[in-house]
Amino acid sequence: MSSEQPEHVLVVGAGLGGLRTAEQLRAAGHQGRISLVGAEPHAPYDRPPLSKQVLTGDWEPARTRLRDADALDELGVRLHLGLEATALHHHDGGFELELADGAVLHGDVAVVATGLAARRLPDQPASAAVLRTLDDALALRARLAAISSLLVVGGGFIGAEVASAARGRDVAVTVLEALDVPAARALGPVVGGLAGRLMREAGVDLRTGVRLAGFADGGVALADGTVLTADALLVGVGGVPQLGFLPATGPDGTPLDVADGVACGPTGRVLGLPGVWAVGDAARWDGHRTEHWTSAGDQAAVVAHDVLGAEPPPPTVPYFWSDQFGLKIQLIGRTDRADGVEPLLGTGLDGGPVRGTVVGYTAGDALVAVAGFGAARHVARFRPLVADGAGRAAAHELAAALRG
Repeated sequence: MSSEQPEHVLVVGAGLGGLRTAEQLRAAGHQGRISLVGAEPHAPYDRPPLSKQVLTGDWEPARTRLRDADALDELGVRLHLGLEATALHHHDGGFELELADGAVLHGDVAVVATGLAARRLPDQPASAAVLRTLDDALALRARLAAISSLLVVGGGFIGAEVASAARGRDVAVTVLEALDVPAARALGPVVGGLAGRLMREAGVDLRTGVRLAGFADGGVALADGTVLTADALLVGVGGVPQLGFLPATGPDGTPLDVADGVACGPTGRVLGLPGVWAVGDAARWDGHRTEHWTSAGDQAAVVAHDVLGAEPPPPTVPYFWSDQFGLKIQLIGRTDRADGVEPLLGTGLDGGPVRGTVVGYTAGDALVAVAGFGAARHVARFRPLVADGAGRAAAHELAAALRG
């Protein structure tokens, strides 16, 4: 570890990535000050349950809390909640962080962990629900309890999980997806078809390849002239990295690259901004941005060690999950690296039951990712193979052993 630690670390963003960064800094031996700045008034909370247990009413908000103010105080972290960061400036070898109330924090290094804001479509009405924050989830939960029909724009995981919660309340749901299958960006066009089958088999009216012309009273107008309405409308079309407080250029005048997240090197160092790191949904490491819960924590560990000049932790395998329509979808690895998919377990790709299907993603002969539908105990067994870049033969050998 470096003998010179930063005296004060500014962590901008009080979600999972920001909290884990603070925790990892302490675990790695940081003795200086840590300030955690969050735009929301809530202490750090877990976001995945918002579209799952919170939305269904199985959990109350308190169960999502990751650490309360007292626990953070014991960790030696000073909280600044309900205060959006408005500007970050280099100053006297360190940084000045301006907050929405006019306060200015001074630090030696900064970590950006601001995450995403819900993406909004042109002319999207204020009455259209979105789901990104705890307050969004509670507002939507109240609406689901009072309606009989829901129109969802966007067939990704958020849209599917909201549709699942609504169907659990016997609400009629229509989902509109611009691509040919839902969740295509995460699962690809073949496996995304299984996610589509889940929706339809649960009674969702899923319409793919849909183009929106605009919004109508209580719904949307499609490019073909169709107008669809419902008691409530949810727009779930992804998120936008919250990076407006960053300077437009670095100290040398080079424009900062914030296209699809702030550009970072392999250890989270922001390119063009010395002394600044980034983690989580707002960070693009080596050209890749990952909106996964586990990635935020994994990146936080790397950044904390890099800030302190410590040895990096061992590499990890990306992991993601989604609970919908009574089963868990799991994804291990990087599907964007794949050039092919093939069944490992189950018959979902051949028209059989979706539940129990496990699919391998390959790049050449290497296994780069695995997706499973209601097959948690099997999916976990493939993680070491994905981590090692094992060949197709090894994947099929394990699948045969699991089939018994």
